Amino acid sequence: MKLLTFAIPCYNSQDYMEKCIESILPGGEDVEIIIVDDGSKDRTAEIADAYAAKYPTIIRAIHQENGGHGEAVNTGIRNATGLYFKVVDSDDWVDPEAYRQILDKLREFAGSENNLDMLLANYVYEKEGAKHKKVMRQTGFPKDKVFTWSDIRRFHKGHYILMHSVIYRTKLLRECGLKLPKHTFYVDNIYVYKPLPSVRTMYYMDVDFYRYYIGRDDQSVNEKVMIGRIDQQIKVNKIMIDAFDLWKIPNHKCRKYMFNYLEIITVVSTIMLIRSGTEENLEKKRELWKYIKDKDIRLFHRLRRGIMGTAMNLPGKGGRKISVAAYRISQKIVGFN
Repeated sequence: MKLLTFAIPCYNSQDYMEKCIESILPGGEDVEIIIVDDGSKDRTAEIADAYAAKYPTIIRAIHQENGGHGEAVNTGIRNATGLYFKVVDSDDWVDPEAYRQILDKLREFAGSENNLDMLLANYVYEKEGAKHKKVMRQTGFPKDKVFTWSDIRRFHKGHYILMHSVIYRTKLLRECGLKLPKHTFYVDNIYVYKPLPSVRTMYYMDVDFYRYYIGRDDQSVNEKVMIGRIDQQIKVNKIMIDAFDLWKIPNHKCRKYMFNYLEIITVVSTIMLIRSGTEENLEKKRELWKYIKDKDIRLFHRLRRGIMGTAMNLPGKGGRKISVAAYRISQKIVGFN
C-alpha cells in the first residue's frame, strides 16, 4: 500500500499539467499519482501515458469518457491504493518543503495505532499579477496535534475548508459513500462537506502546501464564468442541503461547522444570482430560498438570520447594492475571484 495517493483530474491540460506532476514526483515510492484524463481533446492523454511509462511504479494514467471534474475525482478514489488521498487540480502545484513535512507526518501516523481521518494544511492563492500571495490558514484549529471536533474552541465566520486544504483517509471517503455528480462544476464543496460527520480525528500543519493558481479566463471560479454556470452552483448547493439533516449531527461542533459551511455556499449562490442583474436569476434566488424553506423551516431561519444570510437578502435594489458591496469587501480580504 502506498502512503498517499494524488489524483490529478485533467481535461485539455497539456499546457500546465507537467508542472503539477513534477511538483508531486519528489514524493517517490511513498506516493501514487493517478492522472485521470477526462476525455481530453489535446495532448493530455499522450503526456499522461509518457509519465506513466517513465515512472511505472509511481504514476498511473487512466483514460475515461468526459464526465467532469467530479467523475475524475470519483475515478481517483475508486482506484487509489494509498492510505491517504489528495486531489490536486492540473493547473495547481505543491510546495516542495511543505510537501516533505507533510509526508513525514503522514509516515508517523501510518506507523502508529492512531487512525488519522483528515490532515489539514494551508493553501496559497497564486493569483496572476498579484504581488502579494494570500495564504489561507485553518484559523481556529489547534496546530501540530491530533484533535477532534470537540477540541475546537471557536469557528471564524467565513472560514471553511476547501479541497485544496484537505487530505482525507482514503477508506473514510469510501465508507462515507462519497460520490460526486457527473458533468457538474463546483463539486469541490461536496467533496469536503459530505465526509465531515465521519471525521473523528484531525491534524493541522501550518505550512503553505497547496498552490492554487488563479488567472485563467476560463477558470470555474472566475466571476463571469460562475454567473454563466449559476445553475451548476445551485445544483451543488441543493445537493449539500439534501445531504444531511444537520440537526441530527451528534457532535455539536461538527454540526455548527457544517451550518457555517452551508451558509457560505448559499451566500455564494445568492450573490452570484444578484450580480447577474437579470430578473430570471433573481427569481432563481427566490426559488433557492424557498427550496430551503420547504425542505427545513428551521434550517431556513438559521441561514437567513445569520449575518451573511441577512446581508445577502436585503430587500430592493438598494439592498442588493449593499449585498454586492459586502461581497466586494470579502473579495479584497480573502483574495478570491
